[in-house]
Amino acid sequence: MPTSVDFWFDPSCPWAWMASRWVDEVSAHRDLEVTWHIMSLAVLNEDKDVPDSYRANFPRYLKYARLVTAAWQLHGQQAVKPLYDALGTRIHPGGQKDADAVIPAALEEAGLPAALAGYADSDEFDAELRASHNDGIERVGQEVGTPIISVEGTAFFGPVISPAPTGEQALALWDGVVAVAAYDGFFELKRTRTRGPIFG
Repeated sequence: MPTSVDFWFDPSCPWAWMASRWVDEVSAHRDLEVTWHIMSLAVLNEDKDVPDSYRANFPRYLKYARLVTAAWQLHGQQAVKPLYDALGTRIHPGGQKDADAVIPAALEEAGLPAALAGYADSDEFDAELRASHNDGIERVGQEVGTPIISVEGTAFFGPVISPAPTGEQALALWDGVVAVAAYDGFFELKRTRTRGPIFG
């Protein structure tokens, strides 16, 4: 039987991007059934005391989250991962910050209608976005970020990794994460980050 995995991401988060590449690598070698879910750093931090320089990014972050939510609502779950891949490639290794350039190109690559771009500035599906976000957060608590991963119903924040491991390293990390997630009494393991995102 395939291992059931749920992955919550904000398209703007480089750490979620790293973890998603790792899950893709593991999926090539292990029988995983991954469902991709939207969450939002803007929603997560809307009521928190964060620096103004960080808060200034929220409108752009929300554009991408709203776009993915609209694709999910209008074109089904199967549209989520291709759009995330197309957005993330441009945002993270591509280093593009102009959402108005990123979005049309990503929609084209994902094979989705260009008209979906209008939903990036629409609150039409905000209820669905928040419901998906809250579903992830309620599994792990408020003091986390993105990504959130659930393996066979046991959810955790992270892992926060850089760069994304490949080959045997990817599988070894996966086995370790699954092992700690399987222990009901395990809650936290952390150290200070000493490097930023390394995309390749």
